[in-house]
Parts: sequence; C-alpha cells; structure tokens
Amino acid sequence: MANTSSAKKAVRSSARKTTQNRLVKTKVRSAVKNARASVKKKDENSVIAIKTAVKELDKAASKKILHKRTVARLKSRITKQANKAK
Repeated sequence: MANTSSAKKAVRSSARKTTQNRLVKTKVRSAVKNARASVKKKDENSVIAIKTAVKELDKAASKKILHKRTVARLKSRITKQANKAK
C-alpha cells in the first residue's frame, strides 16, 4: 500500500490512465475488427471502415498507447487484405 502522498497520487493517476487507455484500445480493436469483417464480406462500406480503423490506430500511436510498429503492421495487414479482396 502507498504510504506517501505522492505515491497515493501516483496510484490514482495510474488508475485514471489505465481506464483511458483501456477505452482507446477497445475502440481500436473494434474498428479493426469491423474493417476486417467488412472487407471479408466485400461490403460497399469497407473503405469507410478501413479509414476509421486507420484513424483510430493513428490516434493510439500518437498517444503512445500502442507502439508505432504495431500500428504500422495492423494498417499494412488491413490494407493488404482489402487490396487482395478487390
């Protein structure tokens, strides 16, 4: 258990950041999942889904929630899958 006031503040701050990061990661996972599903179904809205996924991935990378190379890999895979489907 935290004893000093600064340690207690760090615990509160960490909990707040964990919650925020979890929300962002959930949005990213959902966007990527939707993009993959729409490409797989050859849906007409797949371009919009891919743009949304890329946007969410870039936001997560800029906030350093996800590593930039992880984001690059995911974007590459989604794009490759979309190009293959065409």
